[in-house]
Amino acid sequence: MATVTIKDVAREAGVSVASVSRALNGGGGVTAATSQRIHDVATRLSYVPHAGARSLITRRTHTIGALLPDLHGEFFSELIRGIDLAARARGLHLLVSSSHDGAEDAAAALRAMQGRVDGMLILSGHVDAAFLRANLPASVPAVLLNSAVKSKAYAVLNIDNYGGAYAMVRHLLEAGHSNVTFIAGPAGNFDAQQRELGYRAAMAKYAPHAPLDVVAGDFNEESGYRAGQQLLARKPRPDAVFAANDMMAVGCLYAFKEAGVDVPREIALAGFDDIPIARYVTPPLSTVRVRIVDLGRSALEQLAAMLEESRPDAASAHTLDCEIVTRETCGAARQPGAAKGKVFGSGNRSSGTGGKS
Repeated sequence: MATVTIKDVAREAGVSVASVSRALNGGGGVTAATSQRIHDVATRLSYVPHAGARSLITRRTHTIGALLPDLHGEFFSELIRGIDLAARARGLHLLVSSSHDGAEDAAAALRAMQGRVDGMLILSGHVDAAFLRANLPASVPAVLLNSAVKSKAYAVLNIDNYGGAYAMVRHLLEAGHSNVTFIAGPAGNFDAQQRELGYRAAMAKYAPHAPLDVVAGDFNEESGYRAGQQLLARKPRPDAVFAANDMMAVGCLYAFKEAGVDVPREIALAGFDDIPIARYVTPPLSTVRVRIVDLGRSALEQLAAMLEESRPDAASAHTLDCEIVTRETCGAARQPGAAKGKVFGSGNRSSGTGGKS
């Protein structure tokens, strides 16, 4: 069966090709009666507008690009889900790529998306203002997630990494754990840096005489498992361990259980992110909750507002609050008045300034 073209619709409706284009793309210059006739003919002929031709007319692809450091793991699947839900609600499509092989990989992904997307959502440790100027056309609006970039040219949406980590360390100390070890994230990662700063600040404030103890990690289960084994070999062992994300906390928990260590009676444990699996491990993991789906949804909505030019202040910095979720691994359930679901941070704030109260 031959493909129905815009010329077929024009001929059947008795109008010009330009009139069909204006009617189907919502443009002016066509009467209501003529527009209705064109739509009726297009429906009867099962006409599907050619996406490339429509893009040339509207200068919009109705597609959003998302550049992420990786596509593996619950955090990224939840983030993509949030972006996709918001995109679908606006009739937008999503084109996703990763940059886990470094800055050159990120640059190649951005170049590959040029001309295919109307705007970009970017979460990448390789991206700074100079990188964006070199690899992203100024005409393509972008929202940066969890980024240290401070530029009026780009909107930034951050998690309150500092405030969340600060609050969790304070919570562990108030629950009676005097020595708290921190399993750090990868070097150079903005989230990891902010969470470590929050750990250090809270320890300095609420346990000034306790030693700071930072163990290397890489945001994956294996690095958390190795960190857990390393901590088990120490004498004495820490009272509590705060991992910079839940995946490392899950790996650490497995190392503790493998060695027969009771969590939280012998060592308390907490993570960061509240990925879905956190509540289903045994014992359930205490963590700093990031509403990951909402992060993706908010980023997409902010980018859509920039595209629609309905918010002149869209290219600005915003910070999403976190909250402490107390489950069994931190041992706080034994303490009277333990915090559960308490929100820390005030939102719409530059990263690294919250959680100090």
